Amino acid sequence: MRSLMQKTITKKMRTAHNILVVAVMTFVTIAANPLQAQNAAEYDVVIRNGRVLDGAGNPWILADVAIHQGRFVRIGRVTGRGAREIDARGRYVSPGWIDMMDQSGSVLRRSGLAENKLLQGVTTAIGGEGGTPVPASGIVEYFTALEQQGISINFGTYYSQAQTRVAVLGPSPRAPSATELDRMKASMDTAMRAGAMGMTSALIYAPSSCATTSELIEVARVAARYGGVYASHIRGEGAEVVQSVREAIEIGERAGLPVEVFHLKVAHQPGWGILMDSVRQVVDAARSRNVDVAADLYVYTAGGTGLEATIPTWAHEGGRDSLRQRLADPVVRTRLKGEMRTGSPGWWNIIEAAGGWNGVVLVGAQNPANAKWENKSIARIAEEQGREPADVAFDLVAQGNGRVMAVYHMMSEQDIETALRFPWTSIGSDAGAVAQIGVADAGQFPHPRGFGNAPRVIARYVRERKVLSLEEAVRKMTSWPATRMRLADRGVIREGAWADVTIFDYETLTDAATYDQPTALPKGVEYVLVNGVLVIDAGRHTGARPGKVLR
Repeated sequence: MRSLMQKTITKKMRTAHNILVVAVMTFVTIAANPLQAQNAAEYDVVIRNGRVLDGAGNPWILADVAIHQGRFVRIGRVTGRGAREIDARGRYVSPGWIDMMDQSGSVLRRSGLAENKLLQGVTTAIGGEGGTPVPASGIVEYFTALEQQGISINFGTYYSQAQTRVAVLGPSPRAPSATELDRMKASMDTAMRAGAMGMTSALIYAPSSCATTSELIEVARVAARYGGVYASHIRGEGAEVVQSVREAIEIGERAGLPVEVFHLKVAHQPGWGILMDSVRQVVDAARSRNVDVAADLYVYTAGGTGLEATIPTWAHEGGRDSLRQRLADPVVRTRLKGEMRTGSPGWWNIIEAAGGWNGVVLVGAQNPANAKWENKSIARIAEEQGREPADVAFDLVAQGNGRVMAVYHMMSEQDIETALRFPWTSIGSDAGAVAQIGVADAGQFPHPRGFGNAPRVIARYVRERKVLSLEEAVRKMTSWPATRMRLADRGVIREGAWADVTIFDYETLTDAATYDQPTALPKGVEYVLVNGVLVIDAGRHTGARPGKVLR
């Protein structure tokens, strides 16, 4: 009996010894191999002790956030370890910010890093004011190329009604025949099947400005069949802004799809403080009768577009070469100058909106010989040259090797604050990613909104001017635009949602970019995750490209 007991005890001791040996060997192995320790972690990332804003407008909670396989899996007290641990004590943890009016469609093909976007806390961008950088038939291949090369942000894009028009009519301003309209609609159908998010129009630019309301409605009905959105750079943003918003609403209401007014503004000094509330009344009335209409805006008092926008629409017929030929004709110049004073059918007078040529500043000459005039107003350049401002503008446009760009000082601070308070506005930069930080890029538009728009919303309009609460500002950059664009499981910190995250220091968050230094980098965005992958780590891009194409 004693022998049997001794054998049993000896066996148990050997088992315990073996377990101890295995445990010691495992500890030694893990200590010698940190990668194995990481793989043993329960979560990919755990964010600790942050002030978590859910994105829905609720007050922050003090919590840990655990992320695994690209999604939020636990919010609250997280006991398990993460392969990467981030201490967010004293920082805010927000859903990644969404840029509702982006211009990155072309540059992402050359560089998918989108560093200037991510350093602002932007994790998702919706592009396509001018459509896709490829025709409808090439969208599938375009999206596939972005996925294969990798992009650091999530990206979706609209397809432009102007693209359908040019594909069928070229630059002609005439109305399409019934057969031609069917071909335009077929082009939109192809784009929507490929994953476009809806239809855009840019109605101050030719040839989009040539489209009638009824034509826009007919093509928009195709986008509506696929659940698309109609988003518009409306026909006029000055004295006629209310009428132009009404047209956008009519298109959406009759075509049966939601309406997004791009970069909402009142670019008309006599209407400052008046017309923005008139826009609110029109939108609220439409929403009350069940029309899904909203708007986005950038938070600067100057807009930016091509200098050619100062030239009446009819002169653009036939394309760029035709415009240059017309600008070389003194008789045509005389006519154009007259129309700049009296107006021209189908043309929004952006010179008047800027308060004259003093408010129009050259920022991208697209010609080395003219680069010396950059950052000067057209009025100042004309004074130094002893010429008429219109002639200076004509020559700069004609001599540019590409699109000559200008900044137009034409909005008021009061109207920005008024528009921010509307519950249905979101935030869009009207700016694209840059191919490389610190390197001049022909496709880069030197406006501070490209480097500071999202942080400025919080730094200026929450912290400094108290226009919005922090929770409301974050809602406008997260759950609201995600809801507008039907982005399932984005824009919120919620278990099961995609883990797009922006971690920022509220006290130091700053938009450093100015009109004189438009590419200065913002401060205060410390960590950014896209689909659960760390892309900005302690203020530096990791090189990761976990972004998804949003269809």
